[in-house]
Amino acid sequence: MPRASAALLALLLTASALVASTGLAIADPEPPGDQPLPGYTISNPAVAPIVVGGAETTVRQGVHEHAAYILEVPADWNGELVMWAHGYRGLGYTLTPETPGFGLRRTFLEQGYAWAASSYSTNGYDVGAGVRSTRDLATYASELLPHEATRIYVTGVSMGGHVIGRSLEQYPGFYDGAMPMCGQLGDVELFDFFVDYNLGAQALAGHDAYPYTKDYQSVDVPVIKEKLGLNGALTPEGEQLRAMTIERSGGPRPGAAAAFGQWKDFLFTLPSVDDGGTLAFNIGRVATNRDTVYTPSSPVDLDAEIERVDPTDPAGRYSHRLDAPSRISGRPTAPVVSLHNLGDMFVPFSMEQIYLREVNRHHRGSMVVQRAIRSAGHCEFSPAEASTAWGDLVDWVEHGDRPAGDDVLDRAAVAAPDYGCAFTDPTAYGTGSRRLFARCP
Repeated sequence: MPRASAALLALLLTASALVASTGLAIADPEPPGDQPLPGYTISNPAVAPIVVGGAETTVRQGVHEHAAYILEVPADWNGELVMWAHGYRGLGYTLTPETPGFGLRRTFLEQGYAWAASSYSTNGYDVGAGVRSTRDLATYASELLPHEATRIYVTGVSMGGHVIGRSLEQYPGFYDGAMPMCGQLGDVELFDFFVDYNLGAQALAGHDAYPYTKDYQSVDVPVIKEKLGLNGALTPEGEQLRAMTIERSGGPRPGAAAAFGQWKDFLFTLPSVDDGGTLAFNIGRVATNRDTVYTPSSPVDLDAEIERVDPTDPAGRYSHRLDAPSRISGRPTAPVVSLHNLGDMFVPFSMEQIYLREVNRHHRGSMVVQRAIRSAGHCEFSPAEASTAWGDLVDWVEHGDRPAGDDVLDRAAVAAPDYGCAFTDPTAYGTGSRRLFARCP
């Protein structure tokens, strides 16, 4: 191939890669790593250091491999590093890292750990970008630290849990321990759940509104809600929607009916009209309910009446490449302690069940500990719940002491009135959504 043609081909391939990763149809050459990808901007406000052990921490901020980052190191550094993986950032084009939540920033620093957080190089539901950016930053951090980290942990929330689950498989041996919280560990099956709810509600209301239009929220949803009594007393069909949603989100469990009341309106807001852009910005393309079995079946035979849809991007759904959906196989390569809110119906408790079934299928159940927290918010944890899980993970990694957890697959255990009490902070009762649950004995 002539040299000029080869150069043109390389430029076109670079441009195609950018379009695939950013969601923007921009065919510019890739900028230097200390700049964001075309179309993106950086928001990384200065993070003030804190005093730990009588000395201020050192905070470094910048841009690496097109992603903004924060790195904080205590004066008495223990030589280990914790990576923080943030959740879904939406469909905007501003990249922002964040400090660890639930009091964990101070917990890490007081225990001598450095921590680092990436904005990821893109937004949207781009797990592949999160996996790469987190690994890139962890490697780069070792250049900024006094020496290479002797251990690297990874923790984070929501979509960050998806990033964590895939990271453990993508880079075996790189991370020493992981703590996803409210983690999206069910990969594409989360988007199936959103289909279950919206098409289930349509079928039960006798109101066909699929494919979605731009008027779905303003025109169709009010009709559906009225027919199902979702604004007041549920009709029998509304009660069936509640029962189906509880079943699909993790099965009968404490607080589930009350949690449905908190989430029923929000779940209608999740469908969107495909804008023709990339998969990361239109992740609903991977969703399907083709083979889903719905219960209960009364007063409407939902299995017979619900519209069945196939993924509009089957290649995206079934690919195991490191891309936007980034499937998790269930092969963790480091100890995992996972926390999940029992009544969460945005990233429902069923994601933990899906993950553990996959892990068990690969005979790695001994590497995963899961804990149910009796709250209905998304990522609603007290500092005590988070710090206790963190301490237990560290003990497991350092000393081999596998901590206790909850059985997420035993249907009777999950349905027991006191399920989740073992690891729920009793002092947090009365805050947030916790009064939706009976006080633990």
